Amino acid sequence: MSVATLLHNSVQARTLWSELQHAAQQLSESEKVLGRLLKSVFLTSENLAEGLSVLLSGKLSTEEVCAEDLRAEFVQVLSDPEVLGGVVADLQAIRERDPAVKDLLTPFLFFKGFHALQTHRIAHRLWTTGRQAFALFLQSQMSLRFAVDIHPAAHLGQGILMDHATGVVIGETAVVDDNVSMLHGVTLGGTGKQCCDRHPKIRSGVLIGAGATVLGNIEIGKDAKVAAGSVVLKPVHAHTTVAGVPAKVMARNVKFTPALEMNHEFDIHI
Repeated sequence: MSVATLLHNSVQARTLWSELQHAAQQLSESEKVLGRLLKSVFLTSENLAEGLSVLLSGKLSTEEVCAEDLRAEFVQVLSDPEVLGGVVADLQAIRERDPAVKDLLTPFLFFKGFHALQTHRIAHRLWTTGRQAFALFLQSQMSLRFAVDIHPAAHLGQGILMDHATGVVIGETAVVDDNVSMLHGVTLGGTGKQCCDRHPKIRSGVLIGAGATVLGNIEIGKDAKVAAGSVVLKPVHAHTTVAGVPAKVMARNVKFTPALEMNHEFDIHI
């Protein structure tokens, strides 16, 4: 990642943090019952990395692994401009693609899909720097608290939208490129018959509908769409819509990016 990109990520993070602070101040005045939550996240934090660390550590801590220790570890990882760039891009993806979102404070505080993604970003960095046990602890807590199970070794790009998120499972060797959207109940799994590289590769712009399952080391091509409830066992070409059990091609030559449009409808045209 270039120096210019890292600097851009830092600037974007400062801008988003200012926006979140302003929204939190307004909410604290209108909703007193949330005052302690807002103070704990925003009054004790100077930037996005610190605020998110406070929020996640409170959700993922246990009696044996305290929030203060988690917060200190999380801040170190999230302060990296490359990791922070993923946080920023995920928040922006929610703003741009989720019609239910009116402000960024709501997903930042309350959307478990966003929380699970950022927990994975931390766990993935820990995994790749030799701290596998800690990374697996976070995976376990993510599953318990958010009902989302992402192996720490899985590689997720930036600008990911995990809408609703309940029941999402992403396996160890899965790859999800930038600007992908998926809904609840999505499984990116192995077939159980292969070792090593055994999970799907999801390319940029892909939309995966609720309850869809993609199995094996297969590629879902750029700007493809997987309809809700589908079971995909074979590679899917770019700009192609598939649906069914097992999934079959329903449409080709899609001229838009499904992940950004969030349009789950399709006309059968082969």
